[in-house]
Amino acid sequence: MKPSLAFACFLFFVTLFAFTVFSFSSEQPAVLCHSDERLALMQLKDSFIIDKKALAAGSCAYPKVDSWDSQSIDCCSWDGIECDQNTGLVIGLDISSSCLYGSINSTSTLFRLVHLQKLNLANIHFNYSVIPYALGNLSMLTNLNLSRSEFSGQIPSEISNLHRLSSLDLSYVDLASPIPSVLANLSSLTSINLNYCGLQGMFPLAIFQLPELETIRLVNNSDLKGYLPEFNFSTKLKELALGNTNFSGELPASIGNLDSLEYLGLYNCKFSGSVPSTLGNLPNLKYLNLGSNSFRGLVPPTLGNLTKLYKLYLQSNYFTGVIPSELTNLTQLTDLILFGNMLQGSVPSSISRLEKLKFFHCDDNRLGGLLEMDAFLELKDLQYLFLSLNDFNLVSRND
Repeated sequence: MKPSLAFACFLFFVTLFAFTVFSFSSEQPAVLCHSDERLALMQLKDSFIIDKKALAAGSCAYPKVDSWDSQSIDCCSWDGIECDQNTGLVIGLDISSSCLYGSINSTSTLFRLVHLQKLNLANIHFNYSVIPYALGNLSMLTNLNLSRSEFSGQIPSEISNLHRLSSLDLSYVDLASPIPSVLANLSSLTSINLNYCGLQGMFPLAIFQLPELETIRLVNNSDLKGYLPEFNFSTKLKELALGNTNFSGELPASIGNLDSLEYLGLYNCKFSGSVPSTLGNLPNLKYLNLGSNSFRGLVPPTLGNLTKLYKLYLQSNYFTGVIPSELTNLTQLTDLILFGNMLQGSVPSSISRLEKLKFFHCDDNRLGGLLEMDAFLELKDLQYLFLSLNDFNLVSRND
């Protein structure tokens, strides 16, 4: 056989083999869900009724479980179900905002779905059931969302068994209880949202030290006490939202080590003392709200280093001294709120540099002297300007 003919035959057989393998693989049947998990899902569906009036108007999207049919072999195709493509095991369940009403406990067939990685039960009326301790048996969970669901009672300590958990959202669940300290065992946690939970007692300091944590939201828990620990090293923390809580004490100077921080909301708490100059060491900070506390002393000029900042709220404290001219370095600012302090001097004439400023409130201070209104006329985006309850002499360059 000539070499060219032999090579042509070789190519033919290689192509034929590849085509056969491709055809065989493409004809493999899709992996179906497991019958025991399909049964567990059907029993879960049957444990609820569909009631579009069970929750507040607008919180019920549509009843996802209507697509769940016992005659359907493959539950992986049902609405709200995610399966592993290779094994057919149910790894995701999202029945949020599905107009469901009914009680649930740790005997629910939900907890037979032991391979779940994502569980979203937000906006479901659970008839004020206690949060089931069996959630702690779902050891594969990475995301757990129970927000705005009608549970009651406290966070079960068994949740601390979820060592893979990355995101925990219990916001707007009426817990009315302390936070279990064992949550500090969740070493994989990146986000914890406990806004509007009626939390009580002391916040466990160890949670602040979780190595992967990026977001802490504790807003509107007026009976929750706590203070900020020393931050002796840089962390991944990007958002720290403690507004409307009973946190108190002074801000540690080591807060300046949180160089990933983008959002710091400490408004309407009981913080006191001076604001550390190290706050100016946070290069990524975009939102800073220290309003309605008992901070004293000078506004740190180092805040002028926060060049990404677009909202600065320092209202209703006891700040003294002048408005630092360094604040006019913050050229991204849209909101500068300083009312209700004891600031003196005048408004820096360089405020005209804040070209994006929309809201400027410096009313109810002890400011005075000549104030050139022309500086404000240059701020084309300015919508609200509050200067009252001071002692300014307003002048114009044309006077």
